[in-house]
Amino acid sequence: MCAASLPISPQVVRFDWCRVAAFSAIWLMAGAFASFAAADVFKYVDTDGNIYFSDEPLAGEHLRLEWKRTSKRLVADNKKQSEAVRQRQQEAMAQVKARLDARSLSVSAARPSAPVSGSMSVRRARYRDLIEDSAARYGLSPALVHAVIRTESAYQANALSNAGACGLMQLMPQTATRFGVRNIWDPEENIRGGSAYLRFLLDLFDGDLRLALAGYNAGENAVKKYDYQIPPYRETQDYVQRVLRHLATERLAHRS
Repeated sequence: MCAASLPISPQVVRFDWCRVAAFSAIWLMAGAFASFAAADVFKYVDTDGNIYFSDEPLAGEHLRLEWKRTSKRLVADNKKQSEAVRQRQQEAMAQVKARLDARSLSVSAARPSAPVSGSMSVRRARYRDLIEDSAARYGLSPALVHAVIRTESAYQANALSNAGACGLMQLMPQTATRFGVRNIWDPEENIRGGSAYLRFLLDLFDGDLRLALAGYNAGENAVKKYDYQIPPYRETQDYVQRVLRHLATERLAHRS
């Protein structure tokens, strides 16, 4: 406890001000002032920087009187400050909600790509159960995992990129190791490792799907480097848009 009430007369409340958060201090002070009823309130500061509130003058060479006010005025002032803090918090939350709504709108507004067809649809059906199992395990939408796999490998389990990314979800060997994948070419392990990485990225970026996808393509450190924005890499920006388009297609197919 960073404030203590001393059960002596005069009533004194001492604050170790360096350790009291601003918002908490407002409420602590309001409660203290209420206990002073209609008395005057004196504010003192000692040589160590500690702050004292009292309903009577205090003596001591180590104390300096900073102000004297009525408790009624202080209670009113602190109520006003509390309302101002609450208002600022509500405004901040409204801004966060607006940003999240804007992100959601940008995701939902993606133009769908063409539906999966031909040999890709055969491969898609082959891995559907594995995708649904991994999606459920990591709290992901199966549509999202499908969209990533379609973008990464077109459902080809033996896909290998020039950079060394492997399998259905194009895992880099170090990423596979990081998420416990022993056989990077095994479809079940590959999908599980990629799903685990997607879950990690979504949690890291507070559910922002666009940033999670950018991190999947360019690495999470690239997103952090550019102030939690999609990095200015053409490949990454195109990648995010392709996944979102495939995701829109998956969602439409699920509704029909």
